[in-house]
Amino acid sequence: MKYILKREMLVCYEKVLIEEEKSQATIEKYMRDVRKFFQYVEEMGKKEGITKEIVLSYKRSLIEEYAPSSVNSMLASLNHFFKVNHWYECIVKSLKIQQRTFRAKEEYYRLLRAAQKEGKYRLYCILQTICGSGIRVSELKYITVKAVTRGRAVIFMKNKTRTILLPPKLCRLLKDYCKQEKITSGMIFITRRGNPVDRSNILHEMKNLCGTAGVEREKVFPHNLRHLFAYTYYKAEKDIAHLADILGHSSINTTRIYTMGSGEEEMKQLSNLGLIVRCG
Repeated sequence: MKYILKREMLVCYEKVLIEEEKSQATIEKYMRDVRKFFQYVEEMGKKEGITKEIVLSYKRSLIEEYAPSSVNSMLASLNHFFKVNHWYECIVKSLKIQQRTFRAKEEYYRLLRAAQKEGKYRLYCILQTICGSGIRVSELKYITVKAVTRGRAVIFMKNKTRTILLPPKLCRLLKDYCKQEKITSGMIFITRRGNPVDRSNILHEMKNLCGTAGVEREKVFPHNLRHLFAYTYYKAEKDIAHLADILGHSSINTTRIYTMGSGEEEMKQLSNLGLIVRCG
């Protein structure tokens, strides 16, 4: 069955959220998530034929860009929207969160060595650009020759502008890459046709490294490099507000997802408090 998506549905949906006495923060979050789906559908040109397949396609696009917990949060908002409109056939399942996340630097290093060994120089540089600066895959297009020369990239996304500092070591790496590839201006990471690299291509190339790198395929996604950056930065600096600015988050609550430790680390921290004793 196909459903028709209309802009006026957003107004009606917001009224429902208010009637359900959701907090203002929750209303804004749900509306932001649903608008994101609207934007995706409009770009696909499918407003008059929403099916479960289109929703699943949207889900896959989220998986490529966001952490699993963020994907589930956005899908929860969307599923609520579907339930309100009685589009029960469009409801999709949330992701099963893997307990083991891609946070080990050694696994990251193994991926780099594998990329180098297999002659994937562009991928080798892309991995370090994302992990070394914390940018999103969709923001790679802002890594230009000029940005590398200046040591900073100005990113404009979601009607917001922020400046990302590029570490000197990363700049030297990218300058060497540009020299080898004879890139003198514009975007650095482009396809043979001159278009920005696509996240699906990066994902595919990363997965292909897993065998050589000895890293589980289920743990390897481009977004996990951003996750590793955020987790490593927070462990070193303990400054979640600054980290939120670097990542381009409008809410620190979003950033907290990236700073949560593993169960093993938290258990060790609890054990080291020295508050449990045996009497007698």
